Order: sequence, then structure tokens, then C-alpha cells
Amino acid sequence: MSPLFNDIFLRACRNESVPHTPVWFMRQAGRYQAEYRAIREKYSFFEISHHPEICAQVTKMPVDNLGVDAAILFADIMTPLKARGLDVSIVENVGPVIKHPIRTGSDLAQLHQLEPNRDLPFVLETIETLHQQLTVPLIGFAGAPFTLASYLIEGGPSKNYHLTKAFMYTHSEDWQALMNDLAEMTITYLSAQIRAGAQAVQIFDSWVGSLSCEDYSRYIAPTMQHIFQALRETDAVTLYFSAGAGHLLPEWVKLPVDVLSVDWRTAPEGLTNAKVPQAIQGNIDPALLLAPWPLLQERVERLLDQMNGRSGYIFNLGHGVFPEVKQETLLRLTEFVHHYTSK
Repeated sequence: MSPLFNDIFLRACRNESVPHTPVWFMRQAGRYQAEYRAIREKYSFFEISHHPEICAQVTKMPVDNLGVDAAILFADIMTPLKARGLDVSIVENVGPVIKHPIRTGSDLAQLHQLEPNRDLPFVLETIETLHQQLTVPLIGFAGAPFTLASYLIEGGPSKNYHLTKAFMYTHSEDWQALMNDLAEMTITYLSAQIRAGAQAVQIFDSWVGSLSCEDYSRYIAPTMQHIFQALRETDAVTLYFSAGAGHLLPEWVKLPVDVLSVDWRTAPEGLTNAKVPQAIQGNIDPALLLAPWPLLQERVERLLDQMNGRSGYIFNLGHGVFPEVKQETLLRLTEFVHHYTSK
């Protein structure tokens, strides 16, 4: 590891003292970048991840261009399921689309079990390359069982998750079998990423905020407890993300996870160390990146001031960067957060 390695992100994840607030952005590699758009003209989303040199280049670009304190692997949450034989495609401006949605607990069992070295060597090679090249931590990631299940059952993105919830409520044994299968896949996949060189792993449970606390506690929490407890056996720090899930914080604080991500709908006043002992990541509304700079700066200053009294804070967005954002805005924002919080 380089003696110039910037470990501020990892220290914040562990609630340790840092010289300034670390910054990274979800979807910090993407269509807002001219370099990325040029690459996408030649390669599809999945094709990029199958070429380790190109994937490493895409992953590194935000670090080089923005000066962020962490890189996140360029991949998709459906990658391990596709590697197991699932017929899934990434449709532009739509997201993952499943050709044959599952309807019974045995449907997913027809896929072979994930063996990362056999099924995803290109992902592991990308991570190994980045581990040698980066001077900031690399975040590996995976989709959480509920969010993956929602795509598998709905057949693609959903506004209400009615089919997913109906399956959960009415087929309890099949649902638990599905959760168990996806949990073991997630543990296997993330453990392989960590062995390859990822110093942190984030689990994206993007759509679990559609559940009530009662349903989360009953149908989801035991699975997430199992996953995060298994990952505690590694040296990596763990992060958990969802959108619109602030009401689930009373359940989340019970999880053996290092960092909880929140979005702009969660008030900073409720994120003290006493209420949330884990480190916190978030939570600027990505839409503010299109606002005039004085307004964006005002909102960011207010957030940083409110977070100044707690240990363990990582500046991020409440969701991902979208194509209309200017790279210059992200660069200016990164530099501002670093300067404003420097001690």
C-alpha cells in the first residue's frame, strides 16, 4: 500500500478522528462525465465490467477528476445474478429488466450457486488492479436481498412493489428460501471482493424503504443481521444504503454495520451519536446539484455545521449523481467540503 494512501474515509467509517470530512458520491462514475460517455459509445454497461482495464479506468476517473476520498467499483447490483445464469439486461433510462420473473421459491434455485473465481474473474481482476493503483480506499458493493428480490419478482423497477410484498406476505417459506439464497450469494460475493482488495463494502437496499418497520423487522432484519455479522469476520468496513428509509433507523441501529446512509428526508437532528452509534453517510438531495451555487453552498454549510458535533460522518448524496449534473459542480463541492471542515 502506498505511503501516500488517503485513509480518511476508512477512519470516518470507524468513528475515528479525521482532519476533514471525507467525500464521495454515489454514482460518481457515470453519464455526467464526457470520458464515460465516450467509453459507453463503444461498450455496453455490462461489457465495461467484463474488461478489467476499462472498468478500473472508469472507477478511477472520479478520484482523479474530483479528488474524492473513496472510489466505488463500477458494476451493477445484478452482476452476480447474471453470472449465475439469470437472463437480465440493463435498459437505458429504465434499469434492470428480468426476462422471466420468478413466481415460486424454486425458480431461483434453478440458477447455479455463485463461485466468484469461476463466474466473476473479471470483477476480481478489476479490484486487484485498482488495489494497486488507487491512493484512496476502494468500496466494493452488492445489492441487498430485498432489493434484488424486488427486481426478480417484479421483472424490473417498480413504483409500489405490490408483487414483491404479496409474495412476501403469502409465500412465507418461499420468501425465506429466497432471502437465504440471496444472503449467501451476497456474503460470498462481497467476501471475494474483500479478498481481492476492497477495503469497504456497501450493500444497496435501495427499495427497502417501501416497507414498514414491522415488516422490516419480521421479513428483512434477520437476513441483514446474518449478512453483516458474517462480514464482521473480514477486515473491511461495511455500509448500508437505502432511499426513503429514515423511518427504519430504529431497526438499522440494531445491525452490526459500521455506516448507515441516509437521504435528504432524514433530519440531521436525529442523527446524533447517542441516537445512531454507527457512522453516518449522506445526505444532500442530488437535485441541489442543479441549484445556483450560493443555495447549494448554504445547504451544505448547514448540514456540515449540524454534523460537526458527531464523530463518524461521511459527506455524500442521499442518492446517486444523475446525467444533468456538471462535473465542475462536483469538483467545487468536494473542494468546499474539504476546506470548510479542515481542522
